[in-house]
Amino acid sequence: MNAAGLDGARLLAATTIAVALVCLWSYVGAADRLTWWMEALPVLIVYPLLWSVRRRFPLTPLLSLLIALHAVILLVGAHYTYAEVPLFHWIREAFDLSRNHYDRVGHLAQGFIPAIAIRELLLRTSPLRPGRWLFAIILFSVLGVSASYELLEWLAAVLVGGDADAFLATQGDVWDTQKDMALAGTGAILAQLLLARFHDRQIAALPGI
Repeated sequence: MNAAGLDGARLLAATTIAVALVCLWSYVGAADRLTWWMEALPVLIVYPLLWSVRRRFPLTPLLSLLIALHAVILLVGAHYTYAEVPLFHWIREAFDLSRNHYDRVGHLAQGFIPAIAIRELLLRTSPLRPGRWLFAIILFSVLGVSASYELLEWLAAVLVGGDADAFLATQGDVWDTQKDMALAGTGAILAQLLLARFHDRQIAALPGI
């Protein structure tokens, strides 16, 4: 393993430890145990997967850090439930907002961070190259992921009933689903506009690329 691969392995180890500690904090004293499992499940699936492929498919440092950030966002929401994150209660009151907007942050991240993950996967495993087609494919892939998540929320509401209210976090907004998907699409656009060139350089520096 060369220096780039070693640095990537160390970063994955460091971020995994950090996320594990946040996960422990998130679980202990969680506001709603069912909601915790539903919100934290992606983290509990993704990190074992990352470790299983870490030698065959080492991630760029950028993607490793973004995945860790997304995990923290999910775990904070899992601990408090998205409608009850204290910092965003304070923001709501300070700026006279109509709701706790932490779930909006979560859905923006749901577009921003998967966009870089999809971008890395496509650039490293397909003939696609940076350009308009890649941009569009990533955007519509993210929108598909977001729509799938909204369908999962709907299914949870059907199966679990009122106990899934904290997971849905609609806070009385009849357009919540549409706004969530719009934010995910916005996140995907921003990620590609802001990070594409930096991401390209990190991909080029990976071992074997």
